[in-house]
Amino acid sequence: MFTATLIAAPGTLDPALVDNLRNAWGGGESRWLAPDESAEFTMPQVPGNRWDVWADLQDSRVDLVVQPGGNRRRKMLLADMDSTMIRQECIDELADMAGVGAHVKEITARAMNGELDFEGALLERVALLQGLDASVIDRVLAERISYMPGGRALVATMRAAGAHCLLVSGGFTAFTAKVAADLGFHENRANRLLIEDGTLTGEVARPILGREAKIQTLADVTARLGIDESDVIAVGDGANDLGMLGRAGTGVALHAKPSVASECEVRINHGDLTALLFLQGYGRDDFAGA
Repeated sequence: MFTATLIAAPGTLDPALVDNLRNAWGGGESRWLAPDESAEFTMPQVPGNRWDVWADLQDSRVDLVVQPGGNRRRKMLLADMDSTMIRQECIDELADMAGVGAHVKEITARAMNGELDFEGALLERVALLQGLDASVIDRVLAERISYMPGGRALVATMRAAGAHCLLVSGGFTAFTAKVAADLGFHENRANRLLIEDGTLTGEVARPILGREAKIQTLADVTARLGIDESDVIAVGDGANDLGMLGRAGTGVALHAKPSVASECEVRINHGDLTALLFLQGYGRDDFAGA
């Protein structure tokens, strides 16, 4: 059996749309995970027109995900940070403070779209930060970083269910430490900016955490926890996330670049981070603190 899950912004999912799709696909009875926001139903096979229907629903700002049925609740959350758990790209914010924001933002966009080698693009951007006062990091954290909606509920609910939550980023530990602590992650991994005499040197400690390191983190932590990679739900938006998204039991492209989303079976373009809970069969009443 398979499960189809529909997710929209709160108050915008039309019950008639859910019923029409369920009837067209010969699905079982609908189960509402949140009134007028998310519903699911089972069906015996993956419909041949799934992606056509998906494309049509995008025009209505509704996400559709079809997954194998059974127990979908994962034992580990592996999440990217920039433009995933937070709304910003930290290096772009630092670069803006250094007066090179537009140039760095362009490089970031190309790197996240897979047009540039991640490691080379990171080194090029960090070099432009040389001489920046390290106190700017705290200013960016205080004044420019905002959290993606649904992130607190996602982490809290999965932790309450016994899942391990890990924040992994091609960004910097100076940011992941704060974000992980605020949102309740068990641990975080990222690159370390080098600082001397209170200023950024323009260098990053080696080895650099990029696409392959994210895959290795998935392998290492699941082995340490004694769980399988299929027990993981991973979420990200950039090309350097594709490896871990492909290896995890559920890999979610969240508001991702088109070239990234096209390589993922699970795409969330309109829902927030609570979509990852709906995909696992959690109803809104199950959310921690609900």
